[in-house]
Amino acid sequence: MQNNPIGFIDSGVGGLTVLKAAKAQLGQESLIYFGDNARCPYGPRPADQILTYVNQIVDFLLTKQIKLLVIACNTATAVTLNALQARLDIPVVGVIMPGVKAALAASQAEGRIGIIATEGTINSQIYQELLLDQAKDLKLYPLACPEFVDLVEERQVYSSDQIQTTVSRKLADLKKQDLDALILGCTHFPLIEKEIGLAVGNQVQLINSGREAIKDVKAVLNQFNLRASDNHLPSYHYYTSGDVGQFKSIAQAWLGDHIHVDHIDLKNEMEEAHD
Repeated sequence: MQNNPIGFIDSGVGGLTVLKAAKAQLGQESLIYFGDNARCPYGPRPADQILTYVNQIVDFLLTKQIKLLVIACNTATAVTLNALQARLDIPVVGVIMPGVKAALAASQAEGRIGIIATEGTINSQIYQELLLDQAKDLKLYPLACPEFVDLVEERQVYSSDQIQTTVSRKLADLKKQDLDALILGCTHFPLIEKEIGLAVGNQVQLINSGREAIKDVKAVLNQFNLRASDNHLPSYHYYTSGDVGQFKSIAQAWLGDHIHVDHIDLKNEMEEAHD
């Protein structure tokens, strides 16, 4: 069990930002990633549909004998974390609470924190509620930025100037708010972190919720005695429900590695598994 892989799920390529942090911090661990690019984005979808999609991916990853599940997607964390923790016999880690803790550490008790995410995450108000539970005098500035997901998923279509212009225009009002910290409340957003930083100014601390989540993963591995053995040779596997070439192009550029990607038709895969 200790040398079994850790599973990562996301609506697309955004969760690769979490996986990259895991590779850097958990060098002995084998990792499996599933990006549901065929049904990305999750942000505008109803909660019951997101739960159905995530359960399909989880069922697939369970066939790979994962020992821990990371929901590397803020929208999916908001909708499915409690249900998956109740359903599964393995630990499940989300990306929202780690981002909340890091934002609080970067701000004052009456500080000013921005939150950018998909409309699903912003409308759930989960970040707002968790932050105010810890510090009721915070000033919060939530902003839905669904177009940022498109910038990342279709990055090859846009020039660098177009990306910067879109990001700067979208965040212009936030730049005026004298923020202490800005939560990147979608795991896609660190892929345009440089552009976001330029848009809001270098005085604002950017909080990468996915990267922060790996601290929780490390703690859980220790708590349940699940850390891979020191002599374990890790392996990495990547799956997508969407276009393999597009996924591979973005993943290789971000991870800096040559990778193999398999396409999985979840509907057919699950039907075959139950035959």
